[in-house]
This record gives sequence, structure tokens and C-alpha cells, in this order.
Amino acid sequence: MDNEARWRDVDSHLVGELVEEDDALVGARELGRERGLPAIEVAPNQGAFLALVAQMTGARRVLELGTLAGYSTIWLARAVGPEGRVTTVELDPRHAAVARENLDRAGLAYRVDVEVGPALDVLSDLVDAGSDPYDLVFIDADKVNMAAYLELALRLTRSGSVIVGDNVVRRGAVVDPTSDDPSVLGARAFLHALGNDPRLEATALQTVGSKGWDGFAIARVC
Repeated sequence: MDNEARWRDVDSHLVGELVEEDDALVGARELGRERGLPAIEVAPNQGAFLALVAQMTGARRVLELGTLAGYSTIWLARAVGPEGRVTTVELDPRHAAVARENLDRAGLAYRVDVEVGPALDVLSDLVDAGSDPYDLVFIDADKVNMAAYLELALRLTRSGSVIVGDNVVRRGAVVDPTSDDPSVLGARAFLHALGNDPRLEATALQTVGSKGWDGFAIARVC
């Protein structure tokens, strides 16, 4: 058995032992496939991880960049509770429509604002509007602009808020000095910004599993 097959098997075991993925979550993923959306949503155990982070930090306001079919959005919307709110930002109107359908089917549409447009524009608009601070920010949009998203997220959070960035290892390419892949360069810039901004305490973890070799970064706003 090769390494990636073993990683997938271990992920399946962990999900089977620890994660309850109900019909709404399964249906969200399946509808995304039916509508031709890319299969790049977080894995079930990663969705549960995000939900636990939200619950452990007492998050009631969550900002998500990169909605896709709304799979991770469902995890986060459940975690904030009936009085909480999730703002999720999606570039592609087709994806946003699928996400709204999934959120409605999950009974969570009333907790979620789906904003359509380039994330840099949406975040700038939130800053200009004087948005209340978010307790948790999940950055899972394009990797090219991750550092710029981080800077705007810092203007939309408060001391004690948590920022999570996905896909920061890029199958190890993040340490390849010869890589000119824009996503790799974006992830590298994001990690550099996390480690050099005095407003943040941060770390990152490599992950292997059903999504291959990658990793999360997580930071607390000081």
C-alpha cells in the first residue's frame, strides 16, 4: 500500500470513530459534485476541527473566505449556535447558489450571509462599513492573495480572535525555492506574514489524509 492510500484509510478510520457526518453534510458534498464544483472542500475530520475551534473559542461571529458548496459553512454555522452568524465569501455566483441551496436544506440559511464577489473587495467593504469584529476567520479562498486577506482580517478582528488558513503546505512545495507557482508563493507569503506580525501568535501543522499532503496555519490575535 502506498502512503497516500494509507493516509486515506486512516482518515476514513478517524472519521468513522470520531465524526458524525449527517445527511445535510453528505448532501452538500454530493450536490457540489452533481453541479460540477471542484472536489476541494475540507475533509469531514477537518470540518469537525473547524467546528471545535469555533466552539472552544466561543465564536459567535465567523468570517469564511471560500464557500464552494457550503460544506465547511455548515460546520461553522452549526458551531456558532442559533444566536451566531457566519459571513461567507464566494467569488463564483454558481458556487454561491449551490451553497445557498445546501444551507437552506440544512436549516441554517438564517445564520449565514453569503457574499458574492472577489474576497478583497468584500473584505474592504466590510472594513469601510465598520463591521463588528469577527471571532474566527477561516481563509480558504485563492492562495495567491492569502497575505492580503490576512491583513484585512486583522482589521476585522479583535484581541483573542482566531485566524485559520488552509492549504499552506502545498504538498511540500512551500519550501521549494525554485517554485514559481503563484499559490505556493502566496502560501509562503502568508506564513511569513503570520510569523512576523507582532499582532499575532501563530503556528502551523502539516496534515496528511484524504486530501493528500497539506496543512493548516492557526493564529491568535494578540
